[in-house]
Amino acid sequence: MSNQTKRIPTQHIIGFVLSLVLTIIAAWTAVGSDLSTNWIITIIMALAIIQAGIQLVMFMHIVEPESQNGHIPWNMMFHGFVAAAIVVAGSLFVMVYGF
Repeated sequence: MSNQTKRIPTQHIIGFVLSLVLTIIAAWTAVGSDLSTNWIITIIMALAIIQAGIQLVMFMHIVEPESQNGHIPWNMMFHGFVAAAIVVAGSLFVMVYGF
């Protein structure tokens, strides 16, 4: 175990503030902008991908410095994406067919 003397989690605070800023930008894009629907969806999707990346790196510690020069757990990421795809596909199925 590493001996951590740092009391303030600056990485988590920066990640939280960035996530809040991206969420506010997405909300303003949807509510306050005069853009077309296609542009709004494109901007919100881009912001969602950026926010997911921020959360993977800053909160979920996808690259751990203690493990073999920054080992990335690809198998866990793959299974997470599969689970998310199943939930999204199931939700769309239920919404489209009204079950």
